[in-house]
Amino acid sequence: MISGKTTLIAHIGYPTETFKAPLIYNPWFERACIDAVVVPMGVKADAYPQVLKALFRLTNIRGALITMPHKVTTVALLDEVSTTVKVAGSCNAVLRRENGTLLGDMFDGAGFTRGLKRKGFRVAGASCLVVGAGGVGSAIAASLAADAPASITLFDAHAATAESLADRLRLHYPHVRVDVRSNDPAGYDLVVNATPLGMKATDPLPFDVWRLSPSTFVGEVVMKQEITPLLQAARERGCRFQIGTDMLFEQIPAYLEFFGFGTATPEELRAVAQVAY
Repeated sequence: MISGKTTLIAHIGYPTETFKAPLIYNPWFERACIDAVVVPMGVKADAYPQVLKALFRLTNIRGALITMPHKVTTVALLDEVSTTVKVAGSCNAVLRRENGTLLGDMFDGAGFTRGLKRKGFRVAGASCLVVGAGGVGSAIAASLAADAPASITLFDAHAATAESLADRLRLHYPHVRVDVRSNDPAGYDLVVNATPLGMKATDPLPFDVWRLSPSTFVGEVVMKQEITPLLQAARERGCRFQIGTDMLFEQIPAYLEFFGFGTATPEELRAVAQVAY
């Protein structure tokens, strides 16, 4: 039940029809007896800067979840951002602090790496290939870099995008070797699909799965279905893998901590979530 005491978390993007976060957060808030609610808010790009500024004048708002197409625009609208935001060049969480200033962070990558750790994959010392250097790929690469891998190799269909991300990673994580190469997955400990390939049935695979070693861990960001064509192929190769929604469920505890609502396990969140494919 929403009351005058309810704390608001805005979920801002456009369009809102595919938003999954309210179906996870709100049942958990209810189960945990936390008087807060995630509210979807559809905002088009041209109105977004004005809407974000006005929204945080509300007295009962704690923060906001930011999704497409606003993650990049948000960075310049805040008072302070995390290192991950600086590397990714995008932001998906905004907290209003007690003094009224806005702090931005990015948890796509944190969700991904938390999932890896839960599955027993050790990033430290690993060789990693990230295919796709856009917003989510940048966030994942930043979180991987923070865990001290031996190397991160980047590939993007637009070479300049990958080179730009490589430069930011080298600036903020000089101890990590960063290269821009092809999307050949052979020889890596971890290979990540951070592209939209897999959203449509007609999409090609993001890389040649027959070049995967059975010992390679494969990560997916596409949430269209649980087992995407890539993951089906990786499973047939004998690879361990992580599904797209694992990243979502693993990052929510990080969000909850960021917003000051304590934490939760992915299992607790899944037990009450109303997400369906």
